[in-house]
Amino acid sequence: MTKALIDKYHVPAPRYTSYPTVPYWNQDTPDAENWKESVKISFNQSNSKDGISLYVHLPYCESLCTYCGCNTRITRNHSVEEPYIRAVLKEWEIYNRMFTEKPLIREIHLGGGTPTFFSPEHLKLLIDGLLENSLVHQDAEFSFEAHPANTTEEHLRTLYALGFRRLSLGIQDFDPVVQLIINRIQSYEQVKKVTDLAREIGYMSVNYDLIYGLPVQSPEGLEKTIQQTLTLRPDRIAFYSYAHVPWIKPGQRRYTEKDLPSLEIKRQLYELGRSMLTADGYEEIGMDHFSLKSDSLYQAEINGSLHRNFMGYTHQYTQLMIGLGVSSISDTWFAFGQNVKKVEDYIQLINEDKLAVFKGHFLTEEDLIIRKHILNIMCQGETSWSDPSRQCESLKEGIERLKTLSEDGLVELYKDQLKVTHQGKRFLRNICMALDARLWANQPTTTMFSMAE
Repeated sequence: MTKALIDKYHVPAPRYTSYPTVPYWNQDTPDAENWKESVKISFNQSNSKDGISLYVHLPYCESLCTYCGCNTRITRNHSVEEPYIRAVLKEWEIYNRMFTEKPLIREIHLGGGTPTFFSPEHLKLLIDGLLENSLVHQDAEFSFEAHPANTTEEHLRTLYALGFRRLSLGIQDFDPVVQLIINRIQSYEQVKKVTDLAREIGYMSVNYDLIYGLPVQSPEGLEKTIQQTLTLRPDRIAFYSYAHVPWIKPGQRRYTEKDLPSLEIKRQLYELGRSMLTADGYEEIGMDHFSLKSDSLYQAEINGSLHRNFMGYTHQYTQLMIGLGVSSISDTWFAFGQNVKKVEDYIQLINEDKLAVFKGHFLTEEDLIIRKHILNIMCQGETSWSDPSRQCESLKEGIERLKTLSEDGLVELYKDQLKVTHQGKRFLRNICMALDARLWANQPTTTMFSMAE
């Protein structure tokens, strides 16, 4: 892979956890009744067969990790826990009133923020409340994000008893120099302790989040981090590119572009991490993810059931995903809805017995067609438009744009099919962007997205 090719596609690009991407959603506040109707339709179409997914955003952290792009609230005051949990459960109650039967829960994911900021007792209150009037799918998978420095044995045992079998540890980098500048401090020993204890208790899958391109990160430091990671053998590894967006996340102003690795060094970091992981038995899954062959994520890619949503890659598909909590995003397949981003506004709306959705998008027929193709590319590395129902004018325009990527060896284009090449797997964001009709119809005049690598 040439440096010229990498430079050519080093442009701002969405990560495509949705289509349309959030900046291209309808600007108007979604009508509450229309949103409820979309939820009802999706629920009635899919609940009894596939079940539904729940994402719960738990925003609190005791300190600010400066690299983080998530919606967070920094506090050491743990009295905020119970009122927030009560609001989430009341929001779930509002959704439950829309359902004609008990919801069948296929997935629950606790994200943040730091879910393990909350006490085990309050997490139990939350999960018991979510499941009180629900059924649990026979193939259900519950997962949570955890900070290695504050995840206790009681957290692990409590959540395991509630049905959780997968956890994700935010490592980012073991290098203490990098940890200091990003304000994310945890030791190798802490990570090992949580990992070993989780496995001893019975958790089936442990994921580590690692990031390349962080400030003051070096190839030597990352190599040591990967070596340490490999000794612990997590089942999955998310190897993300650092997204420097200080105009969105002011915490990143603690350092400047001068502290970041150059494009060439960042390329070396990616290649180093990727080669070390694949050489040690990890399989590359979709974009940014690696897993052992024993993990369900690898099995899903092999059998074609890999799915991607706002929670990332998953081995299960549900048509309806309901986001609970501040800033959470819901997806009915036909529409998206995002909750307000400020905790106080969220709690006030919920306590007034109102949904907290303030932003959304109802997909057009063309949106749905493009969405399916982008999802196929992100998950299966190929897509087909041989069926007339999968064709539209915008797709034809996108195929024309893909010809340049085909000439560069990133995709193979056929009469009614596209396949991502081995070389192209690194450029999934760029490939999908060629099909992004809304982006090309209204190209941004300011930087909206992080850089594709």
